[in-house]
Amino acid sequence: MSYTQLTQEQRYQIYALKQVEQTNKRIAEILGVHASTVSRELKRNQGKRGYRPKQADQKAQARKHGAKRRIGSETWEYVEQKVKREWSPEQVAGRLRSQHGIQISHEWIYQFILANKEAGGYLYKHLRCQKRNRKRYGRYERRGSLPNRRSIEERPDIVKGRSRIGDWESDTITGKGHQQAIVTIVDRKSRLLLMQKVEKRTAEKVGEATITLLSTRARKTLTSDNGKEFANHEQVAGRLKIDYFFAHPFSAWERGTNENTNGLVRQYFPKHSAFNIITQDHVTAVMDKLNNRPRKCLGFKTPQEVYQSYSIALAS
Repeated sequence: MSYTQLTQEQRYQIYALKQVEQTNKRIAEILGVHASTVSRELKRNQGKRGYRPKQADQKAQARKHGAKRRIGSETWEYVEQKVKREWSPEQVAGRLRSQHGIQISHEWIYQFILANKEAGGYLYKHLRCQKRNRKRYGRYERRGSLPNRRSIEERPDIVKGRSRIGDWESDTITGKGHQQAIVTIVDRKSRLLLMQKVEKRTAEKVGEATITLLSTRARKTLTSDNGKEFANHEQVAGRLKIDYFFAHPFSAWERGTNENTNGLVRQYFPKHSAFNIITQDHVTAVMDKLNNRPRKCLGFKTPQEVYQSYSIALAS
């Protein structure tokens, strides 16, 4: 297996898998790339704060920019012609390499097609697969098949726009030995955080905590990852009368609000810390502190202020 150019989505996958302490070899297996690709990525694109997928992709794109500029307009015209003839990006790249000696990856061609689409073009309509998320080939590990799960692809588009309160993202933070956990739920619009400690990270305990935390809140949708602790999603959805969706496996960026907030929570509950000495009062104190801290993304208002203002508007 040769060296592979990584995509931004794969960089987010590397970050998510590193957070759950997967080895470089295992990450490579999941992504379907060579282990040296992952090792090189972590070495070349790591910053002072460690590996961050967004910054890593910016570094990689900056290095690639010079190479892209050497691809002439004639080559891109050739690419466009062949795509319009229903050639796949891989076929176009292979033909350029074998017949014309031009090195261009199929990923560059996909990016070219996406840029054309964003500019109002229709090249993407010539692709055989026009799904929103293109399939990546390679070994893929599922975290267990939860019955009757609804994919994030079915979630209403309004959720993505963060135009209302009541669209929540959910996850769990585990303590040392994964024995105890904290359920975290974050509102996408206001960034309001809800947290409750559970003695065991089971579907029953996590489901009960979710119902308790959201029972008195405005609620429209809930999105979680595919962990087995969310197996009681149907019961939760029924009790709360909420639409429940699941992100794609190993796609932490699809729950970015929750992931980023968990990073703030980890300041108070670091990895490998013992959760058996943490009380719910302690968890609540941290929750209140974060909900009353001004956030740049909110125009330096606090999550509590933003959530409260929208709640008042809904009630009036």
